[in-house]
Amino acid sequence: MDTPTSKSTDASGEVETDDLTLVRRCQNGELDAYEVLVVRYQQRVYNVLYGIVRNAGDAEELCQEAFVKAWRSLKHFKGDSSFYTWIYRIATNLGIDKKRRAARHGTVGFDDAIKSDDNPVADTLASKEVTPRKHAERGELRAAIDAAIEKLSPDHRAVFVLYELEGMDYKDIARTVGCSLGTVMSRLHYARLNLQKMLKDMK
Repeated sequence: MDTPTSKSTDASGEVETDDLTLVRRCQNGELDAYEVLVVRYQQRVYNVLYGIVRNAGDAEELCQEAFVKAWRSLKHFKGDSSFYTWIYRIATNLGIDKKRRAARHGTVGFDDAIKSDDNPVADTLASKEVTPRKHAERGELRAAIDAAIEKLSPDHRAVFVLYELEGMDYKDIARTVGCSLGTVMSRLHYARLNLQKMLKDMK
């Protein structure tokens, strides 16, 4: 996967400023530099949070909270990890905490609207021709997968989302969620195993 701190070109062909340079400018009080980082990562951070909390409104609020929290803590950022990993860790922890609080209070933040543009299983069953029956079956499968992901523990869900949806490698996930490589692999294994068990009746 691309290293977020490396330089790349934008649509106009101009070289974008790397993350670390933008962070240093932020630490000198340049709000415009932080706006660049927000634009660069806000959609991906939102997608991760939606994958964890399964509610569009909650994901949007947590996304804003993550960037506000990151801005307030940016003076402590030493560059030991990439900004990309750092903001993802903040967001993931917020999402996990949200789900744990909901579990303690017996509430569930589940978004019943299954949309192809923000749903992790939208492209599961690609087909050129979709009959009404097939469309209904696809909708049922998407709903079943969504509901199964909702039943995963917050820790297992976070690892599953970061690996399967964001394409993060084990090392980046370990840095993001603050655990060992072995724990990441274990959580991913059990997340997949639990999803398979919950979805076996849909085959």
